[in-house]
Amino acid sequence: YNINWVQDTEGDVDYINGFVEVYNDPLGYTGSYETIVEIKDFDASARMATLMENAQWFEDHMPFMDSHKKKEVVGITYNVVNVAGEAGDASPSTPIGVNLPNSNWIRQVHGSKSVSLGNIVNAYDKAAGGGVLAEFTHDELELVRTQAHAELAGKLHTAMHEVIGHASGQLEPGVGTPKETIAEYSSTLEEGRADLVALYFLLDPKMVELGLMKNLDVGRAEYDSYLRNGMLTQLQRLELGADIEEAHMRNRAWVSNWCFEKAEPEGAVVKVVRDGKTYIDIKDYDRLRELFGELLQEVQRIKSQGDYDAAKALVEGYGVKVDPAVHQEVLDRVAVLGVAPYGGFINPEMSATRDAAGRIVSVEVSYPDDFTGQMLRYSEQFSFLPDLN
Repeated sequence: YNINWVQDTEGDVDYINGFVEVYNDPLGYTGSYETIVEIKDFDASARMATLMENAQWFEDHMPFMDSHKKKEVVGITYNVVNVAGEAGDASPSTPIGVNLPNSNWIRQVHGSKSVSLGNIVNAYDKAAGGGVLAEFTHDELELVRTQAHAELAGKLHTAMHEVIGHASGQLEPGVGTPKETIAEYSSTLEEGRADLVALYFLLDPKMVELGLMKNLDVGRAEYDSYLRNGMLTQLQRLELGADIEEAHMRNRAWVSNWCFEKAEPEGAVVKVVRDGKTYIDIKDYDRLRELFGELLQEVQRIKSQGDYDAAKALVEGYGVKVDPAVHQEVLDRVAVLGVAPYGGFINPEMSATRDAAGRIVSVEVSYPDDFTGQMLRYSEQFSFLPDLN
């Protein structure tokens, strides 16, 4: 099924349906049910086809050990899509990009499919309030650069993460799959690895050469946003005293904290406390890029060699514990702004009109605006599982 799904690339409509992602299982075995029905955005997909066409260049220029690079990148398909509907683990809180299948051997032999969920990304951009950005940016230059470039930077990061990041690298011969070798750390390590690929190349002049960005300020804006989120703003999602548990939050934390630890003594990245408020100030973006590359090489080595102890040390050492003083500060600063820590989505409702033979002749689409009503309706109509199961 997965092989046929990967090879089915021609249609206007595609879907993800089944027990797919294992983020909710600490051991990385049990998939959570999800459905995403998506319609291809042909114009946006054409604009981003450059990434797909240059996948081998990116693989060849990874900071990996040579034995961990794929000699031939096969079957990468990338599209921008508009979501028609989502269910299960994909709703009401949804991913912004997907790369499947998760099976390493299928990816190696048959390739993978990546999608960026275009209308979801655009909705997030439109709904994002400027209050948090203004509160946590270090200075006017960072604020203006982020306002100018954050939308494109975020889209390129997602595309690089899904298309180039997850599809990159290979295991050493005889090494088991990551869920077998690095077990409970496999999900967060893989998400961090894909993030690092995106970050490493977002400051590469090749991105300008390919016409994906006009200048490297786009990459600098993403570097600012990534560390600001990984070290500060994402903490608003945690209750005071809690550890970081979610795979993506962990990976943003260990990537940011590891690089900050290495960069701070050199003055490449510094913490600034002003009027009792903490800010992250990147002084040397090129040096930070080098550190992203060093960490990426190590993370790929951990995956390729199945080094459980190194994975544990990285994640537990940099991605789990939270400084309670900084955490309290972030909660206090965000509370004043009245901003929700998560975004949820309302699905469109579709009703079919059928002819006498039962064939669908038209579909009427409506757009409800009551989130609570949606969730109560789902509970009433689709609560099929018993309380004790």
